[in-house]
Amino acid sequence: MTAPLVIDLLFGDRPRVIAAFAVDGPGGVTLLETGPSSTLPALLDGLRTGGIDLERVTTILVTHIHLDHSGAAGRLLRHVPNATVRVHPIGAPHLVDPARLLASATRIYGDRMDALWGEVVPIPAERVVPLVDGERLRFGEGEVTAIFTPGHASHHVAYWDESGRTLYTGDAGGVRVPGTGYVCPPTPPPDLDPAAWASSIGRMRGLDPARLYLTHFGEVTDVEGHFDRLATGLDEILDLGSAAFEAGPDGGELVTAIRAMVRAGLANDGQTADVGDALATLEAASPSGMAAMGLERWARKRAGG
Repeated sequence: MTAPLVIDLLFGDRPRVIAAFAVDGPGGVTLLETGPSSTLPALLDGLRTGGIDLERVTTILVTHIHLDHSGAAGRLLRHVPNATVRVHPIGAPHLVDPARLLASATRIYGDRMDALWGEVVPIPAERVVPLVDGERLRFGEGEVTAIFTPGHASHHVAYWDESGRTLYTGDAGGVRVPGTGYVCPPTPPPDLDPAAWASSIGRMRGLDPARLYLTHFGEVTDVEGHFDRLATGLDEILDLGSAAFEAGPDGGELVTAIRAMVRAGLANDGQTADVGDALATLEAASPSGMAAMGLERWARKRAGG
């Protein structure tokens, strides 16, 4: 197994919200996830503190192009001159020209964009290389395989280190605060696809990983239980979205219902010592308002609207 350096990006000055992972090997350093541009100083500090020579970073893998996973990539490339970015082919054009991505995010976040995500800059096309499903990539002293895992987003990729039976799940593996048992399924707009996500969970299970590394957040070793709770949580949150859509347009009620579901999940998981703190961390990683927007959009599309 090639054990990663886990870097806490301290998003919003809160620990255990967003992680990045670095692996060193004979062929160079691979970085998995960049986080948002607002946390670039923490990423660079974490790499240097971890003994990573930035000149040796050759590959940046992102699980998908949501800003909390890839937003820093353009600025980061100024510090890692020998690196290219690998990403799902649907996501690649949006890293080269992020105008549509930023316009969509601005409609959601408004004047909070800069504080949350920082400056997002285009990446030269020659430094973005689309992935192929099943492609094997150098990773430390071994390889990882790109596993296309749509559902949370159509352009989502997980990365499988077969030799260490380790899977880097991005958001396809859900959100979980270390020291808790509850697994939150993040359901943001615009292209939530529950059926595809269920298939992706099955595909990830089929790899039989011994451990997961979640971008939100860190190492998980109770893999089967984790996937069970993710699948259950996805069913529960979809039921909330369906019920809210049938009841009529009141997004506030759906947000309240999602928060109640998450709080109950933490309170009943038998592991969470401080429900309030864990709830705040989950809210930072997967805001309930964003989850509600994704569910509302999914419900409208399903109804043909």
